[in-house]
Amino acid sequence: MVPPPSNPQQIQQFLSSVLSQRGPNSVPYDESTKWLIRQHLLNLISSYPSLEPKTATFIHNDGRSVNLLQADGTIPMPYHGVTYNIPVIIWLLESYPRHPPCVYVNPTADMIIKRPHAHVTPSGLVSLPYLQNWVYPSSNLVDLVSDLGVAFARDPPLYSRRRPQPSPPPPAYDSQLIRPQTQTADQSLMRPFPPSPYGRVQHHQHHQQQNQQSDDAAEVYKRNAINKMVDMIHVDLVTMRRAREAEAESLLSLQAGLKRREEEIRRGLKEMVEEKETLEQQLQIMSMNTDVLENWVRENQGKTSNSSDVVVDVDKAFECVDGLSKQMLECTALDLAIEDAVYALDKGFQDGVVPFDLYLRNVRLLSREQFFHRATGSKVRAAQMEAQVHAIAGRLHS
Repeated sequence: MVPPPSNPQQIQQFLSSVLSQRGPNSVPYDESTKWLIRQHLLNLISSYPSLEPKTATFIHNDGRSVNLLQADGTIPMPYHGVTYNIPVIIWLLESYPRHPPCVYVNPTADMIIKRPHAHVTPSGLVSLPYLQNWVYPSSNLVDLVSDLGVAFARDPPLYSRRRPQPSPPPPAYDSQLIRPQTQTADQSLMRPFPPSPYGRVQHHQHHQQQNQQSDDAAEVYKRNAINKMVDMIHVDLVTMRRAREAEAESLLSLQAGLKRREEEIRRGLKEMVEEKETLEQQLQIMSMNTDVLENWVRENQGKTSNSSDVVVDVDKAFECVDGLSKQMLECTALDLAIEDAVYALDKGFQDGVVPFDLYLRNVRLLSREQFFHRATGSKVRAAQMEAQVHAIAGRLHS
């Protein structure tokens, strides 16, 4: 438990330090409501100096323990013309101030809780209509303590634990406390809240204490100025924190975009490297084909230059070196011939020479035949490419 501060300035510093603390031991309140919690406690201590803010470990019914703020001390309770001090603990739970605090009566060793009581359970838990009808943000601790005093004045929750004495008590004084003159001997056995470590305050003492605690105008102005300055600093800190969080979010988004662009660049570079390797292979194949064509041109250059009357058969002008080349030549020739036939059919259909049904039937037949020739040519081209690669590899190894 953190020890309570001793004066108003230390109380303000204590609350500011606790509410701004970070880490595992920090109080689990919402950042947007910490300034209101601080103001509620300052107003409570200003109205009821017998209460002191502290931090302590609160254990929930499910066994969870959490570090929370509490107001520990006594609240005044007028009863039959005498003011008694009722010890209480006001716990500010995690959901405060959106939800009501948890109030316990804290009897000392020589006190007992009245049973039954309309507002206090045997464990000391207080239940009041003000707590049940808590409204955020208008409800506050000052009004709660005032309502507690009124409710306890109607039905005191504590009584002294007295042992029977063999001799009758003195007529005017008790051994532990001064009784009012209107109090009878029977009432002394069951009077509310007898000897208390917090003591008892008479009406004139209560007014005198209030007069002593009232500050002059300068002190009040100084305190209000400090409170206003602390609130402004808190608002500025919250604003700065939100700005930094927004900036961090934008930087994270920018980082994610840069990572995506990096992946795209890496992928594009890989594709370019693969394309470069493919182009190098094709360049080698084209170089080999160029050498073959140049050799053929040199071998056949003088065959037709000497005799101009020699008739050259176009179909025999080129000789295929192997079966794949011959098959490729036939597939290519048939593909081109079918292409010319389809073009002629289109021209005849446009001119009205070829009927529509005949045009469709012939185009369907020619397209089917052209498909098979092109498929065969693709397979032959792949086989030729594989053969050329093996030939290049053989040359490199040799």
